[in-house]
Amino acid sequence: MTPAAHILQIALASPLRRLFDYKSQHALSPGTRVAVPFGHQKSVMGIVIRTIQDSSTPADKLREIHHPLDDQPLFNQELLALCQWCADYYHYPLGEVCQLAIPTLLRKPEAMPQATITRWQITEKGRTTPTASLKRARKQQQALAHFQALESISPEQAKENELSTATLKALVEKALITRQEQVQVLEPASTASPATLLKTPALTLNSEQQQALTQLKLNTFNAYLLNGLTGSGKTEVYLQAIEKVLQQGQQALVLVPEIGLTPQTVSRFEQRFTVPITTVHSNLSDKQRFNRWQATRTEQAQIVIGTRSSIFTPLPKLGLIIVDEEHDLSYKQQEGVRYSARDLATVRAQKRDIPLILGSATPSLESLHNALGGRYQLLTLTQRANQQAAPTPECIETSEPQLHPKTLAAIEQTLSQGLQALVFINRRGYAPTLICQSCGWISQCPNCDSRMTLHRSGGAQLHCHHCDTRSPIPHQCPHCNSSKLEPLGSGTQRTEEQLEQLFNNTPVLRIDRDSVSRKGQLERLFEQVNQGEPCILVGTQMLAKGHHFAKLGLVAILGLDSAFFSSDFRGAERMGQLLTQVAGRAGREQHAGRVLIQTQFADHPLLQQLIQEGYNPFARTALHERQATAMPPYEHLATVRCHAQQPQLAQKFLTQVRRRAEQIAPPHTGLHYLGPFSASMEKRNNRYHFLLQIKCASRGERQHLLQQLCTQLENDRSPTGLHWLVDIDPQEF
Repeated sequence: MTPAAHILQIALASPLRRLFDYKSQHALSPGTRVAVPFGHQKSVMGIVIRTIQDSSTPADKLREIHHPLDDQPLFNQELLALCQWCADYYHYPLGEVCQLAIPTLLRKPEAMPQATITRWQITEKGRTTPTASLKRARKQQQALAHFQALESISPEQAKENELSTATLKALVEKALITRQEQVQVLEPASTASPATLLKTPALTLNSEQQQALTQLKLNTFNAYLLNGLTGSGKTEVYLQAIEKVLQQGQQALVLVPEIGLTPQTVSRFEQRFTVPITTVHSNLSDKQRFNRWQATRTEQAQIVIGTRSSIFTPLPKLGLIIVDEEHDLSYKQQEGVRYSARDLATVRAQKRDIPLILGSATPSLESLHNALGGRYQLLTLTQRANQQAAPTPECIETSEPQLHPKTLAAIEQTLSQGLQALVFINRRGYAPTLICQSCGWISQCPNCDSRMTLHRSGGAQLHCHHCDTRSPIPHQCPHCNSSKLEPLGSGTQRTEEQLEQLFNNTPVLRIDRDSVSRKGQLERLFEQVNQGEPCILVGTQMLAKGHHFAKLGLVAILGLDSAFFSSDFRGAERMGQLLTQVAGRAGREQHAGRVLIQTQFADHPLLQQLIQEGYNPFARTALHERQATAMPPYEHLATVRCHAQQPQLAQKFLTQVRRRAEQIAPPHTGLHYLGPFSASMEKRNNRYHFLLQIKCASRGERQHLLQQLCTQLENDRSPTGLHWLVDIDPQEF
C-alpha cells in the first residue's frame, strides 16, 4: 500500500505573493531546500515553509517535488521567522526574501557544494630555485622566500605577509607555486578562554564610556541608541561589549554602511581579538560568499562584520547585534526587496532576545524619536576620546564652486604643520556638466532628466551617473557649432587637478567611486593616509563616515548649498548628518582640528544652529517640525512606485491604484493619499517614474490596506511594459 503523500507549502522565487503546494513522499522540515517543477521550468529551487493537511489545489493537479537538496534544513526557525516578517512588513513574496538570505550558489536546484579554501603550494621547481634569481622582482623574491620556509600559504598568511594577488599570480605563471582548492573542514571554532580572548588589552574607558557599557544588559532584548560625538570612542564600547559576548561563547554581528569601512573595522577588531572574524559584503565572489556563509552557520566565525545583506547571516549562537552609523541611507535597499537592514536588526534582536546597539554621532530622527519616547535606551558620549573639543566649523561666504583663497591658505598652513587636509565635495567627475558659452546648450542625458557629468580622469567622456550612458566629449556645440564649450562647476577630478597644480610637492589622493573601482585600491589609499605623511584627500561621502585619520588637521566642505532647498522633507536632516560627519574627521587625536564650509548661505538659520549648538539640538528642532507637519516618525509613509515607457500609462495606472486604495480605506484625518506625481527624476533610463504616496497615523492600518491592495493588483494583469512595487518607509522620492 502506497503511503499517503505529505503536502508541503513551498516558497519560490516568484513575483507572486503566495506559497505553492506540492506533495512529497517524505516529511520535510521547514527551511529545507527542495527541487520542484514550476510552470514550464523543469526544476527550480524552493524552500519548505510548512506541512499542511489539505490543499486548495485538487489532488490530481498537485505536483510532486523532485527531491530534497540537503540533508538538513538550510534555515533555522529564527531565520525563517525573520524572512517571514520581512515579507509581511515590506509586502514582498516570501520566496524572494528567502533568496536574499542564502548565497547565490544555493539558489540553484543543485546539491550544496563543498566549502573550499584556496592555498598556494610551492612546486619542486620553487624549492630548488634560488631567490637571488628574482632580484629584479623584489616582491616575488620575498614571496618565494616565504614559500621556501612555509611550503604552503593560506589567504590569511598571504595577507599577513603582504603578498599581493599579482605577486602570487606571477609565481604561478613561473611554475614556482601552484594554486590549490582544498575542502574546508567545517567544525565549530574552539571557544577562547577569557585569558586568551584578546591579542591586545582593552583601552581604559572614560566615565561616559564606562557608564554606557555598564548599562548594557546581555541575554535579553534591549535596543540601545549610542549617541556619541564623532571621535568619542564608540568603537571601543563596541569592542568591550563584544568581549563580554565572546566570553559567554556567543557570536556577534556588526553592520557597517559601506564596504569602504569594512577593512578599517576588521583591522581594528583583528588587532584586539584572537577569535575568527569574517566579512560579508557585495564585493565577494559567489564562492567566497558561500564559504563565509558556511563558516558562520557552523560557528567557525565568531564575529561577522558586514554591510546591509549580512543581517540575514546564519549565526546559531548570536548574542549581540551592532549597527554602526545607524542613520546611513545605505541600510535601506533601493532595488529588489526594499528592506531596511537597521529595522530588520531590531526585529532579529527582539526575536532572538539579545541586545541591539545602534551607534551614531548623528542619529536618524526615527531612532532619536524612539530613544526620547523610551522605546530605545539612550546612551550618550559627549567627550572626545582625545579630550579635545570638537572643532567649530567656520563659514567662508562665496558663490564660486572652486576652492576659495582662504581655504587654500588654510590647506597650506595645515601641510606646513606636518598634518593632512581633506577637501569634501560630493560630486564625482571633473564638473557636473558641460555648457556652451555661446548659446547656453548643456550636455543633457538622452535617456534621463539629468545632465551628463564631465569626466577627464580615466578616459575623457560625458557620463550619466543614473543610466550609465557614456559619450565622447564634443569639440563643438551640437546646437550652434561654437567651440566655446566649458565645464560648469567643480567635481572631485577638477578639485584634484587644481590642488595638484598648487601643491605639486604634496600627494593629492582622490577617493570616490571612480578612483577606487579596482579591488584593493581603497585599502591602498587608506594605508598611504594612515602612514601619517602630509597629504591632501579629495573625496565624496565615501570619506564622510566612520574613518579615523590620526593626522587630519583640516576639513574643507564644498557644495552643500543645494541641501538647503531640497524638495525631500529629509533634506535638512541629511545635510546636518553629512556636515557633522565630515567635520568630525578633523582633530581626532593629539592635533586640534579645523573645519571650513564654503557656502552662499552663511547666515542660513539651519546652518547656524548646526554650527552654534550641534547636531542634537538641530535634530530636536527637526523633530518638532516633523510633528507639526505629521511626517515620519510621527506618521508612517508608503509609496506605490511605477515606471513605464509612456508617462501617461504610469499616471493612469497609479490613478486607478489610488481609486482602489480609497475603496479599501477611504481617506480620513489619520489616512492621506497624495498623487500620483512624478519622481524627483521623472525620466530615468528611458522609463518614466511616478509615485503614489500613502501617509497613515497607524502602522497597522497602513499594513492592512496594502495587504489587500497588493492582492488586488497582483490578481490583475498589469499593462505590458509597466512595473510597480511597494516601498514601505521610503527614504528617497
